[in-house]
Amino acid sequence: MKSLYPLTDTTVSALCSQMTLLHIPKNSLLIEDNTLNRNLYFIEEGLCRSFCNFDGEEVTTWFSLEGDVTFALLPMYRNAPGFENVQALEDSVIYSIPFEKLEALYRSCIDLANWGRIIHQECVLLLQTRRIERMQKTAGERYHILLNECPELFNRVKLGYIASYLGMTQQYLSKLRSDKK
Repeated sequence: MKSLYPLTDTTVSALCSQMTLLHIPKNSLLIEDNTLNRNLYFIEEGLCRSFCNFDGEEVTTWFSLEGDVTFALLPMYRNAPGFENVQALEDSVIYSIPFEKLEALYRSCIDLANWGRIIHQECVLLLQTRRIERMQKTAGERYHILLNECPELFNRVKLGYIASYLGMTQQYLSKLRSDKK
């Protein structure tokens, strides 16, 4: 929690006092599309994937690991039903806080507001990097970037989900992996 921006123990206590501890079983949906889920989730243990359904096909859009935050953008910022699902890929320990409570804490605690701003900046930068990579990098280059940046995903996530995230077929991902050996 303190790795992105320094928080006092008092601030951390104020934040934690508003959170709810959740134990999410493997394969459960934390967030469902077409719902108004206005909670922010902090992943303490486990792994989640975000995905959208397009014409009956699941397309993985993101992975969230220990120490990451996950939430649905549209419900959070536009108070409208979201289009993404978030699924626990492992049994997970997650802390939840309603956005309204987080906003109240932001108003009363400047270092927490700055912490939230830094988290959002980092997320926007990462989203932009991934978007540019999808346009400029080959499928093979995207695979190698993910392998270098997040090698543990390949031991924890089904290859089909990784292939979907990278914008390739599972067969092509398997070929890239076998070519590496």
